[in-house]
Amino acid sequence: MRSRSSSSRGGGGVRMHEVAELAGVSRMTVSRALNHPEKVKEKVRQRVFDAVSQLGYVHNHLARSLSSSKSNVIGLVLPSLENSIFSATVKAISDVLRPAGFQLMLAESSDDPKDEEIVISNFLAQRVAGLVLHSTRHSPAAIRMLRGANVPVVENGDMPVDPIDMVVSYSNRAAAKAMTLHLARMGYSKIGFASLANPRATERQLGYLDALAEAGLAPDPRRIVNVSRGFGGGAEAIAHIEHVAPDTDALFCAGDVLAVGALLECNRRGWAVPGRLAIASFDDLDLLRHVNPAITALRLPRAEIGRRSAEMLLARIFEREIPVQSVDLGFEIVQRASS
Repeated sequence: MRSRSSSSRGGGGVRMHEVAELAGVSRMTVSRALNHPEKVKEKVRQRVFDAVSQLGYVHNHLARSLSSSKSNVIGLVLPSLENSIFSATVKAISDVLRPAGFQLMLAESSDDPKDEEIVISNFLAQRVAGLVLHSTRHSPAAIRMLRGANVPVVENGDMPVDPIDMVVSYSNRAAAKAMTLHLARMGYSKIGFASLANPRATERQLGYLDALAEAGLAPDPRRIVNVSRGFGGGAEAIAHIEHVAPDTDALFCAGDVLAVGALLECNRRGWAVPGRLAIASFDDLDLLRHVNPAITALRLPRAEIGRRSAEMLLARIFEREIPVQSVDLGFEIVQRASS
């Protein structure tokens, strides 16, 4: 014997009028609760959602997007889906969007402007309601698409000189300068810098060089090294120091995983940290508190960046006033035993 919902499908699934009947509301109220939940009273909205869940109803957002020229999807483009530093930002964005009836869709750009251009084009073709871009360096074609699409955009990987639309972030260059100056003030004079090859790391290296100049320390190219991803990259940095610049007394890693990899390699070699080499990092993942010694780091407001990004998008979508379109949330230096 077939259930009520399956017998009424006719091959097309559960219908909206069935949801309306079960919730005791009109079809228009169901539609409004699903498309514009903020416009429906909480008790009524919950009845609709309960009926949707009970019946297994799947709302046709495609039809809505075709008629309104936008969907209920927000696109987020990240450099990598493997890097855990983005998790707090992603969750905070999703936590703000979901109660407002919007869903987050992720895509990866691999820090390649051409790949990002393709992803942006695909998102815009799907009529997303807004975009969050971690990169702040875009291809000319991507910039033209974004500025011509009439879709709100938030950039949050750096503080760009010429924003596409809105920005919520911190300055990579200023943060790296602050950490390098911190190490210099602690008495370290031969400070190395290890990073990946990407636009944010380039800005961090510029901040490192700015700090050396301000501290009156001569830059030494031997102490600057680009390494591969993962813990292995930190080990590569230590090997580089040993063979090329063995008098280096501090290493600033432009990422937490690199810093932990460097610390593990120091432990393997029997190097005292910070006695033989001080280590500092960028991001302050929870992992840094649990290694021995705990690693000094720049703490970045990743969750707050996500929350504010989503709030600014929703304000623009719902045509509410936005007090400022560019927000620099700054950073904090957390001193620990590694330096």
